Amino acid sequence: MHQFFASLGTGTWVGIDAMRINPLRTVLSTLGMVIGVGSLVAVLCLGDGMERAARSQIERTTSVQTVGIDARTTERVDGQTFPVRDYPVFTRQDAAAAARNIPLADAVSLAVNGSVTIDLPDTGKRRRTSITGTLAHADRFSHLELIGGRFYTEVETTRGARVIVVSHMLAQALMAGRDPLGVLGRRVRVNGQPCEVIGVLAPFEGEREGSESALIPFEAALTLLPPTATPRPTSLIIRAPTVEQVPALEAEVASWVHEYFGVRSSRVLVQTSKARLQQAMQGILMFKLFLGAITGISLVVGGIGIMNVLLASVSERTREIGIRKAMGARKRDILLQFLAESVAVAGTGSALGIVIGLIAAFGLTAIIRSQTDASFLQASFSLSTLMVAALAPVFVGLVFGTYPARRAARLSPIDAIRHE
Repeated sequence: MHQFFASLGTGTWVGIDAMRINPLRTVLSTLGMVIGVGSLVAVLCLGDGMERAARSQIERTTSVQTVGIDARTTERVDGQTFPVRDYPVFTRQDAAAAARNIPLADAVSLAVNGSVTIDLPDTGKRRRTSITGTLAHADRFSHLELIGGRFYTEVETTRGARVIVVSHMLAQALMAGRDPLGVLGRRVRVNGQPCEVIGVLAPFEGEREGSESALIPFEAALTLLPPTATPRPTSLIIRAPTVEQVPALEAEVASWVHEYFGVRSSRVLVQTSKARLQQAMQGILMFKLFLGAITGISLVVGGIGIMNVLLASVSERTREIGIRKAMGARKRDILLQFLAESVAVAGTGSALGIVIGLIAAFGLTAIIRSQTDASFLQASFSLSTLMVAALAPVFVGLVFGTYPARRAARLSPIDAIRHE
């Protein structure tokens, strides 16, 4: 092992000296790798940024990152649907138990839904809309954005305070087309009961007529929603830390439901947006593979450049190789010398390419943001990206440098010395 590293060190220094003798050729061969690695880093950084943007959009506009626990209110027997009477109604205590006993739970919330009539006496406008009762900080849970006001607090939720957060479309409708923020601080009537508007949600992409909705504290919703013949069903919503951890969270939730509800667990449904989750995961994977294929071509081109330069170097330095072998250099020494040259070129190109690629990625995204409305686009890089950018060129250097190195190592000393 000691002799191997000694040979590697000797071959490396000989290879570096040879590269110094032909600086122009070395620069040209290195340039191909710089371009390849630079494009690799730039594309991967843009890919990381677009992946983060996609994840953010998925979290904000879909429920793929959550596992829902709902009561089974109906069952099918012999093809017919019958109502279930003894289904559980989830409470704040159930939410607290889920948060304590489900390790992968990033956040837990309660929800109850219904339709109500909301009117604003100041403008005389009345709307029939959907309303959702949630725990405090549901804006963080669902990544909701406010353009005015605030979200209700834990104290307001616990006390069942009559406060309400309305969607942008509902605010516009209640204000009769005037500034939707004008509804802040006003009192609306929810099924005839007064509530103070404390927040207005930001409009979202694709928002249209029918996107009118409102959020109120969970306990207040139970009193404001109209009574029903059977207990109004509630839902437990549990969020996973990442999209990839949703299947594992689903398994933990199913186990907890079976243990916590016992014989009543048959009256509980554990649901996820599996189809949408699979589509999101597949889309992210395809995007990464596509980018990898494109950048792989750049690296192959750089590797071919290294191989061509080394083949020319072997041809030009045949006498040198013969003299080294005549003086006792073994095949392994010659092989390591040319592999060291290949790796040195690839490593130098890798270092320069990483710097240039990072500058290009962040520069391009800055230009795109300044010329378009794509404020969500941000270049980003991860440890895995930098590791790929650093190791891939070394691998390419070894692969494409092997053939020229083996060709040099197989030269006969006598024939090599006689070569002109």
